[in-house]
Amino acid sequence: MNVVVTPLPVLPGTAHSKAVRSASVKSAQSKSAHAASTSASPAYRKPLRVKPLPAGLPREWYEDHNRRLKALRLATALLATGAYHPSQARNRRIRAIAPLIGVRPPSDTTCRMVRSLLSL
Repeated sequence: MNVVVTPLPVLPGTAHSKAVRSASVKSAQSKSAHAASTSASPAYRKPLRVKPLPAGLPREWYEDHNRRLKALRLATALLATGAYHPSQARNRRIRAIAPLIGVRPPSDTTCRMVRSLLSL
């Protein structure tokens, strides 16, 4: 199974965004020190190679695959905002987070999937 990984934006005004900013400053300083100490640094990080999804599977498989990816993105965004328990993630809250991370509002099924991911 091929999975395409895309980074999620950090929501402004959260404790997580402040920690990410301070960590990224420290990380940038250590990267520049590391790059200066090495003689050849073509690219510090290479982008992920995107592979197409396998062809010939039933349409339901693709729909479920995309639904799982969307639910995972939404669950990660909810965790970043401080919703750590399924009872804190009502459909309204999940749908309010969706435009902030650049996805369309999820269906009831996807909202249930998000809550099940939060309960793990």
